Amino acid sequence: MSTARGYREYPQRYRYEAAVCDGCGKWHFPPRLICDACKSETFTPRAMRRTGTILTHTVVHAAASAFADQAPYAVAIVEMDDGPRVTMQVVDWRTGELKSGQRVKLEFRRISEAGPAGTITYGYKAVPMSLLA
Repeated sequence: MSTARGYREYPQRYRYEAAVCDGCGKWHFPPRLICDACKSETFTPRAMRRTGTILTHTVVHAAASAFADQAPYAVAIVEMDDGPRVTMQVVDWRTGELKSGQRVKLEFRRISEAGPAGTITYGYKAVPMSLLA
């Protein structure tokens, strides 16, 4: 990821900031210019809660070369408690444990690294709450 793009995405990537529509109150993540519910063009930035529910998931066994060292890994669509649905990696899971309706908490983790001496990118990954107890 380029430095400029990374800088533009800081609010979303590091503060998990969404845009809340001033017209109808719908949360949008990532932020957008026009609300898909009421067509308003005014938004207020707000940090989302870092909890949600798995709607669906898949386990990737045959990963692309950039992710081969992480296979098998899980990816889920998580409905955040504030409303937006986000696709993200699930970490620290056990085989057979993941299911729809399962509660998750987001943790700040390393996402990628650009080469051996490159920039390390961080972001959120979902962790099943059953493992945090």
